[in-house]
Amino acid sequence: MKESRDGTRGGRVSKSSSITSLPLMLDLDDFKGDFSFDALFGNLVNELLPSFQEEDADSSEAQSGTVGNDVLPSGHLRAPSDAAKFAQGLFSPLFPEVDALLSIFKDSCRELIDLRKQIDARLNNLKKEVSVQDSKHRKTLSELEKGVDGLFDSFARLDSRISSVGQTAAKIGDHLQSADSQRETASQTIELIKYLMEFNSSPGDLMELSPLFSDDSRVAEAASIAQKLRAFADEDVGRHGIAVPSVMGNATAGKGLEVAVANLQDYCNELENRLLTRFDAASQRRELSTMAQCAKILSQFNRGTSAMQHYVATRPMFIDVEIMNADARLVLGDQGSQASPSNVARGLSSVYKEITDTVRKEASTIMAVFPSPNEVMSILVQRVLEQRVTAVLDKVLVKPSLVNLPPVEKGGLLLYLRMLAVAYEKTQEFARDLRAVGCGDLDIEGLIESLFLSHIDEYPDNEQACLRQLYQAKMEELRAESHQQSESSGTIGRSKGASIASSQQQISVSVVTEFVQWNEEAISRCTLFSSQPATLATNVKAVFTCLLDQVSQYIRDGLERARDGLNDAAALRERFLLGTNISRRVAAAAASAAEAAAAAGESSFKTFMVAVQRCASSVAIVQQYFAKSISRLLLPVDGAHAASCEEMATAMSRAEGVALKGLQQCIETVMAEVERLLSTEQKATDYRSPDDGNAPDHRPTNACTRETACIKDFLVIGRSLPLIPVAGCG
Repeated sequence: MKESRDGTRGGRVSKSSSITSLPLMLDLDDFKGDFSFDALFGNLVNELLPSFQEEDADSSEAQSGTVGNDVLPSGHLRAPSDAAKFAQGLFSPLFPEVDALLSIFKDSCRELIDLRKQIDARLNNLKKEVSVQDSKHRKTLSELEKGVDGLFDSFARLDSRISSVGQTAAKIGDHLQSADSQRETASQTIELIKYLMEFNSSPGDLMELSPLFSDDSRVAEAASIAQKLRAFADEDVGRHGIAVPSVMGNATAGKGLEVAVANLQDYCNELENRLLTRFDAASQRRELSTMAQCAKILSQFNRGTSAMQHYVATRPMFIDVEIMNADARLVLGDQGSQASPSNVARGLSSVYKEITDTVRKEASTIMAVFPSPNEVMSILVQRVLEQRVTAVLDKVLVKPSLVNLPPVEKGGLLLYLRMLAVAYEKTQEFARDLRAVGCGDLDIEGLIESLFLSHIDEYPDNEQACLRQLYQAKMEELRAESHQQSESSGTIGRSKGASIASSQQQISVSVVTEFVQWNEEAISRCTLFSSQPATLATNVKAVFTCLLDQVSQYIRDGLERARDGLNDAAALRERFLLGTNISRRVAAAAASAAEAAAAAGESSFKTFMVAVQRCASSVAIVQQYFAKSISRLLLPVDGAHAASCEEMATAMSRAEGVALKGLQQCIETVMAEVERLLSTEQKATDYRSPDDGNAPDHRPTNACTRETACIKDFLVIGRSLPLIPVAGCG
């Protein structure tokens, strides 16, 4: 804002002078940018308000000087009168710059009104210009839209034209390609017809063929053409052979093509043999590139089956007899020696490892030579299993006859079954190794099963026969040991000899444990050979039933032998019973014999109680074995577990019946000994009737003392042999 005052800028305005209007010059630029109303107001009034403050300060000083003269003698000031205050107020206004400010504000309002009119005028002009420009732009946009629509129409027509031209060009290209293909097909057909006529010239004459069919550098092309001609001729001959020839021309054509078929067959055979010969020569020189070329050409003949089979058949491991003999020596050892399962296992591992290494080397060659390596690997692995593995297994596994079992001295059926398990397990591992090397689409697991099929089908019968053979051999061994011990004991008394023989044939827990060990080994073989849970459960049940029969028979025989001692003791007691009319010498001899019979009875009592205790321990071993190893294998078949428990209860109940009979005999033995002591030791004078006037004597007699001691002895024997309850299915 620009301001001008007539000599008053920076001067002081007198109180008595009249206030005139101050010209203001407001410009539109003052309101542009960062406009502040406070700054505008300050610029208008700042020149007046500072002069007002100075005049107020001068008037206050004058009043203080006048008041200072009116001091009372007491030191108090004299207050001015109300009249003086009123007069002072009339001549000294409180805000002397009000008029000047009002004049400034009026001038400012007037100039602001002028500025507003100027702005309104400029806004009207701008509105008119904007309206004119807007109409021009709208007109221009309308013209542009019309032009764009025209361009879009032009582009659409152009795109349609391009599409039409493209489709036409594509059709023309298809027609050209089809024509070219037809031309090429026609050209090839003409050539094929020419070649076919050459093969159709005369039967068996291959000397007049085109140079193509004899040029070694064009063997692949010749093979391809020969296969096409052969396929066409076979189809034509087959078609005319099926349909009834009604036209002479058809019959003549069929006859001519049959000649061509025969010539083509001869040529293909000759060409295939020639390629195989070249392939063999390249194979001996290890020229993989030449082998690959021949294999690729031979793949056109029956998909290359002859080449694949020829390559596999010419491998040294299939044609070298020494390799086969080395396999047998490595597995079975020296000729004439008895092979053991452990040695066979090591031998099979070595043979299978050598075969795996050989197959791995052949696989690298096959991958580099044949266009279909997986098919070749399938043929190779199948040949390995059917020839080398089968040859080894046939020498290791000699099927036994169940009519004439192999003798136990030479291993019996157990040796065969152990060999079978070792061979099966090692061959399964070998199959996994071959699968890792690569065997194409060959079902190697199924092929392995087929190798052992005849053995596995007869396995359950062989396993049960083996367990029966082992049991019989063990019983013969125990009888032989008992007989040998009896002979070494010498000639002794009848009662003492019966006691010794009975003790020598006592039930042995170690023998039952051996039965269980046989059964555990058999169950492990069942698990190995039975792939299906149901089949496994059936085989396990049959094998466990053999164990039940063996244990039941063994403990029943042992209890019966222990009862024989009780029966012998009872016979001795009956023999030496004292009569009434005998001499004293005879009575003394009879009493001595009765004492010996009593001693035999006590010994047989103890022997039977030991047999019962061992019987119970044996049953407990079988129960634990069933719960730990057998029961879970029977679950897949409904009712198998319950049936086995019932069979176990039935088998053990037979032994319980024998045990109960023996225990009854033990009680009879105790009672007989009591009666003997009473009859021989008790005297009539040991009893005193109260009627005689004698004082009662409560001391035990000698007979009672011996009786009590005898019963205590039997009780000690019974308590020293705690019995385990015999039950079927713990």
